[in-house]
Amino acid sequence: MISFFVCLAILIIGYCLYSKLVEKIFGPEFDRKTPALVHPDGVDYMPMKPWRSFLVQLLNIAGLGPIFGALSGAIWGPSVYLWIVFGTLLAGGVHDFLSGMLSVRNDGASISEIVGIYLGKVMKNVMRVFSVVLLVMVGVVFMVGPAGLLAKLTPNFMNVTFWTIVVLIYYFLATLLPIDKIIGKLYPIFGVCLIVMALGIAGATILNNGTNPMMEITLENLHPDGAPIWPLMFITVACGAISGFHATQSPIISRCIETEKDGRKIFYGAMVAEGIIALIWASAGIAFYKGTGGLLAAGGGNSSTVYDMSIGLLGKVGGVLAMIGVIVCPITSGDTAFRSARLTISDWFKIDETVDNFV
Repeated sequence: MISFFVCLAILIIGYCLYSKLVEKIFGPEFDRKTPALVHPDGVDYMPMKPWRSFLVQLLNIAGLGPIFGALSGAIWGPSVYLWIVFGTLLAGGVHDFLSGMLSVRNDGASISEIVGIYLGKVMKNVMRVFSVVLLVMVGVVFMVGPAGLLAKLTPNFMNVTFWTIVVLIYYFLATLLPIDKIIGKLYPIFGVCLIVMALGIAGATILNNGTNPMMEITLENLHPDGAPIWPLMFITVACGAISGFHATQSPIISRCIETEKDGRKIFYGAMVAEGIIALIWASAGIAFYKGTGGLLAAGGGNSSTVYDMSIGLLGKVGGVLAMIGVIVCPITSGDTAFRSARLTISDWFKIDETVDNFV
């Protein structure tokens, strides 16, 4: 349990200190008008309060990766804590902050357009195609995952197919409507679910430490099948430490922040919050299944593992709340994946999406 609290402290202290160094190097201009203030269009360019922007950014990037990925990565043992902590602070946080602020400085441009500014027309076109294909694939994947979890919590007639259709309809609306109509209204509620989930799982794991102790950090490879730590663990926990997918999500909020002063809290801060979520699930998974062997036998990062952990640690009511928090993560990444694909296509073909032309 000491290792867990040390890693948690490093994440928080690292955010307070290292993120300020990164911010200083970037050099934000607090009096510079952001894209949301320069030309609000009633659809995507809309000023949003910092706390709301933070929650939207967190839910944009926190798909199933920091939960399923962290549980799968924990099969190698507590060495995964180090990758989550230092990957988040030195890689993921820096990546998310810089990609978000570059978009702010370039009028809220999508990542493909930013690549074109610095690497030329050929790479811009490559990134346009790659980004759209990637984002559509991510959106499709994030339909099936939450549908499977929802099916576990509802009557039999509400099966995976039923929930997949419901999620798809929601994605369609969240992609096309102005950002304040669905995303801006629902994400604060979803954010509360996510916070309750993280605090609940962490608290229950700590309270049960006497019977199911949280393992302390060791660099030993504890994977039951002997799979190598490098590179497999680092790839498995990519979203809990660094993910290029986040760069496609940042332009959504770069079009909404009110001042560059909020960039560090929103972009870097959301990545640290995601790292904390990953740390909680990794440590809880090892403790709940009494080691990496039990976690591997349970299936590692999948819906059944998360369901069993939530119910086992928090009981039926608390478990359902935790599951809702887990379900929120992929849904709020899937809808913004499709929204980001729309923004990328709009930037590509110079489509005017002001509210008068959009509705």
